[in-house]
Amino acid sequence: MLTFIVVVVGAYVRLTDAGLGCPDWPGCYGQITPKHAAQDIAKTVAEQGGTHGPVSMQKAWNEMAHRYLAGTLGLLILAISVMAWAWRGRLAQTPLLATALVALVIFQAALGMWTVTLLLKPVIVTLHLLGGMATLALMAWLALRQMQLVPPKSQRAQSLRPWAMLGLLMLVAQIALGGWVSTNYAALACIDLPTCHGEWMPRMDFRHGFQLVRELGMTAAGERLSYDALTAIHWTHRVGALVLTICLVALLIAAGRVAGMRRYALAAGGLLATQIVLGIANILTGLNLTVAVAHNACAALLLVALVVLNFALSLQPRR
Repeated sequence: MLTFIVVVVGAYVRLTDAGLGCPDWPGCYGQITPKHAAQDIAKTVAEQGGTHGPVSMQKAWNEMAHRYLAGTLGLLILAISVMAWAWRGRLAQTPLLATALVALVIFQAALGMWTVTLLLKPVIVTLHLLGGMATLALMAWLALRQMQLVPPKSQRAQSLRPWAMLGLLMLVAQIALGGWVSTNYAALACIDLPTCHGEWMPRMDFRHGFQLVRELGMTAAGERLSYDALTAIHWTHRVGALVLTICLVALLIAAGRVAGMRRYALAAGGLLATQIVLGIANILTGLNLTVAVAHNACAALLLVALVVLNFALSLQPRR
């Protein structure tokens, strides 16, 4: 639950442009809280000409609240890892997953630092999002191992396992595309539906839009990123959503026909439908903050739902 909260708060920080609310790491202007750094924040606000820039007291609190939550989560995961090793005999479970989570959290902390020190470089911010989602997925799997889920009652479940894994991987790819849209400020590159700029195939620049190593808003050559490049990023996310929806609907219909899997399929299907509505609402509302945060939160819940589906399918079916 805390991992989910950290992911959602991270999305809120990103969408409120608070990623540089504190331009250093791990503190705020070298202080433990924005309150202690009030003088430095006020000076920066004055220099940037008001609170409309990347720094303000509210943005600093947004950023530091996320760091406090993430730090607490890291300590809890460390404690879980220690318990997993200490109780490995009693639990009859390998502690390697819990240990991998500790390594992932350390890497995620490094990405959080680089997000700030490298001034919101798109590839770093997107990797930071994926790291948070990966932490959530692995924590969900770890939690599911402690529960007594009822195995599916049909041998047909075995044939669905590779397709469920493929669906999960496709969702991760779509989340990465969504992160790339957000980190490049391309969410409103197309403001009409279902077309983009009134065309099914608008003018696009994929070469510059999907250059990974570059600064925010710039090409790798240091030129300003064109609107055509932003359109390419947005359009690709839309097409990815369509392809993912078709594949997941087929997977969930098949899973729903397997005895014991219906509830998991229905839960994932409900989240998929909600996510589609929220994605459309993002365009229609001009990227309303509440809708945009909900879109990120629903993506995280859909990821968990597919993890649950994959876990249930991995259980030995009843004969």
